Amino acid sequence: MEIIEKETFNIRRVEIRALEPVKAITPFEDATMGPFESMNLSLITITDSEGYTGEAPVLRTYINILENCILPILLHSHHISYGELYPRLYWSIRNEGFRGQASTILGQLDLALFDLASRRKGKPLHTYLGATRNYTRMYGSGCGTNYTYQNLEKEISYFLDNGIDCIKMKVGKDHGRAMQKDIDRLKFIRRLVGDEVRLAADANQVWSVDEALRFLDEAGVYDLGWFEEPVHSASITDIEALCKGTPVPVSYGESERSGKVFPALINAGVRHLQPVPYNLSSIQEWLEVRDKAKNAGIAFTSGGYSLYTSSLMATASEEFRVEYLYTLMSGLEEYFTIHPKLEKGKFILPDIEGLPIRIDWDYWERKNKIVMKKTWTAANVKKYTPGVLL
Repeated sequence: MEIIEKETFNIRRVEIRALEPVKAITPFEDATMGPFESMNLSLITITDSEGYTGEAPVLRTYINILENCILPILLHSHHISYGELYPRLYWSIRNEGFRGQASTILGQLDLALFDLASRRKGKPLHTYLGATRNYTRMYGSGCGTNYTYQNLEKEISYFLDNGIDCIKMKVGKDHGRAMQKDIDRLKFIRRLVGDEVRLAADANQVWSVDEALRFLDEAGVYDLGWFEEPVHSASITDIEALCKGTPVPVSYGESERSGKVFPALINAGVRHLQPVPYNLSSIQEWLEVRDKAKNAGIAFTSGGYSLYTSSLMATASEEFRVEYLYTLMSGLEEYFTIHPKLEKGKFILPDIEGLPIRIDWDYWERKNKIVMKKTWTAANVKKYTPGVLL
């Protein structure tokens, strides 16, 4: 990627800090997981020899891969360009596989490198990546399978009051065994939002092809904008069979850890791609999937930690949206001194260098809200030796 290829990095310090979880507005359950009663956030912070920092969300359960594969290269590779550094990091995870945890932790580090590079240039990350606008459209996500009708009405009201014109609900209640209740909930939500709001459904992989098609037959009158992950994400044959059986756009991509899988999804008939940027092994891979969607004339959305993702989504076509899982994500905003603001169904990005989030770490440390902290430097990480398996 030309914009960062020649940037030189000399990383001196890497730190991971975890903030105390915040309670969900409404405990949240989907077809195959939950209920989630809280949301947590961990950040990786990298610091270079000049004192510039880059920061990104990270899953701290992947620390062993970070320590054994990535840090021995990152902390002992001095004054080399991104174009040389990133391939070293990428191939260091080969034996861990490119479709699992290793790709994810590398992608999260990569976002931190992009954050650092754009901060050094004094540019917001979205501007650094070539965006020409300072906002991204969003869609409201939630409506858990465990919600009461009162819960549904309260959350839908929040979305509508904030100008959100696209909403995604969860289906697959009782682990997919209560389809009629899903249809009843869909009918209730459609009545609440009217005909002008786009409505989508997410089954979190719970059904077979036949079950998913049966749901779509029942749901047809309610005009679904897309149907997300109704069958297992690893079964390309089932995904293809489903796509051939329905005109409703089928969406996949959240479960993927490599951008190289997405052409197969397109060939299978998927008409809505949903990669999470820091689930893939690099920001470049996410950008390539974005462009594949545009070139194929299909839909593209992206989720994860929404307020971070919004910066990247500003580089995409305006009709492409960021997912906002309100009940879980909104509580994290108490930790942010600066963050994108929700206005009339859009996230407006602040004019600051790098990613659009700032956390006052000293303040939260005084408040005892940092529940885990780990730091690495070259002094406590063994240098990678070529030819030796990690």
